[in-house]
Amino acid sequence: MAQIGTAAGIVAAMTAATLLSRFLPFIIFRGDRKTPPFVEFLGRTLPYATIGLLVIYCLRTPLLLIGRQIRQGGGGGASDWGVPEFAAVAVVALLHRWKKNSLLSIGLGTVFYMVLKQVVFG
Repeated sequence: MAQIGTAAGIVAAMTAATLLSRFLPFIIFRGDRKTPPFVEFLGRTLPYATIGLLVIYCLRTPLLLIGRQIRQGGGGGASDWGVPEFAAVAVVALLHRWKKNSLLSIGLGTVFYMVLKQVVFG
């Protein structure tokens, strides 16, 4: 029974933290107060920084595998050379440049990557 209480406490704490993080900006920056320049700066720059970190995070493994493949003298399949990952990055970039829709480009890029990993190079 103690595990249910612990789980309920964790869920309650997570719910409170989520609600607080959602409502706190509206409480702090009411409509009659000017948003501080630093917060506006963060609003402009953080989305690009987040995307940059995600790209590095997603490509770190293929880049390390490519380095290992080169040190071992080649060989391996296309998946070992990062073909699915780099192809998916290209699809996301091209779709976003064409349609200018983040949700569409990320969604279709993910589907394209999963098809490559599961079906083509699986």
